[in-house]
Amino acid sequence: MSGLVNSPLETGGTVKLLNNGDEFFPAMLAAMRKARKTINFSVYIWEPGKASDMVFEALTERARAGIEVRVLLDGLGCMRAPSEGLEALKAAGGRVSRFRPPRLGRLTRFHLRNHRRAIVIDGIIAFTGGAAVGDKWLGNAANKEEWRDSMVQVTGPLARSVQSAFTTVWGACAGEMLIGDGHYPLREASPPGAEEVSHHTGVVSAPSHENRPLPLFFMLSFLAARRTLYITTPYFVPDAQTRAAAASRAKQGVDVRILLPNELTDAVPIRLAGHSYFDDLLSAGVRIYEYQGAMMHNKTVVVDGQWGIVGSANMDIRSTELNQENVLGILDEGFGRQLDAVFLSDLEKAKEIRLPEWRRRGVWPRIKERAAVLFAEQY
Repeated sequence: MSGLVNSPLETGGTVKLLNNGDEFFPAMLAAMRKARKTINFSVYIWEPGKASDMVFEALTERARAGIEVRVLLDGLGCMRAPSEGLEALKAAGGRVSRFRPPRLGRLTRFHLRNHRRAIVIDGIIAFTGGAAVGDKWLGNAANKEEWRDSMVQVTGPLARSVQSAFTTVWGACAGEMLIGDGHYPLREASPPGAEEVSHHTGVVSAPSHENRPLPLFFMLSFLAARRTLYITTPYFVPDAQTRAAAASRAKQGVDVRILLPNELTDAVPIRLAGHSYFDDLLSAGVRIYEYQGAMMHNKTVVVDGQWGIVGSANMDIRSTELNQENVLGILDEGFGRQLDAVFLSDLEKAKEIRLPEWRRRGVWPRIKERAAVLFAEQY
């Protein structure tokens, strides 16, 4: 896997799974408030509200204290980021840059977005996953307004991988190369009592026509499954090879399950396009579920309870072929058991889609699915 995606295989560092805003916002804010040298902050979406106010407060306070604070905003996903918060941060000494904002003469590249989640403190502690800055990520997915999502808090070599996801895009946008101990410390001590990760590799994906590491990363992970393959994704429009890999594992007796959003999704056309693949997958023995009660935005894969994939990427063509993404592949039984447990717990709040019932759906849903899948390359 490491050789396939041309990323080093490393050992050490720690990983902690954080479920929903009640867990990841306090951990992220606490880490930022303890920053001593640098904070690098990049998410795809930034919306006004309580979450935005809390993040700006922490970033601005650290900037006033002399900490180097850098915020990287996607030109599309962060269009609603409050200008007053950004101006206050810059006045305190923070730096802000935007990835491909809409500009005449450059609109042909506007659809290529920076979807990475890379929040790094002092080069030592980092956060990545599915969440961003918006009030829908607050709470514990207790109602329709609160999204079900997760982040991971990582240290050591894993934090370096997340840092690279930030620095490569920042260099292109801001014209500043981030080097030195404040971003890449030579030695990092693991937190007291923390269990170190066995092995990991990372994918920092900036797809071109010739090089698309994420589809290979997902496909080989699927094909490696011998007992279980659990996939959670909010946007499910995988390419034919990835679908075939999942189906082939199910046909060989692997317990393959996919957890997706229900009608509470924020992207109805993508959900409809994904529905067009259900018949083939269910016929192969794949079990499919739709999460109930809240928007499911989690992005995780766990293979045989040992190999876990976490990060920003969705299971769609936009993530694998168009967007800038970052994921971590972690080979560790302890972390794998956590991902398994969370997945099975989420299934208790999900409805299983069964093949006989699915085939009885009406003509109108089938027409909408056929129409939606025509635009699969754009999702």
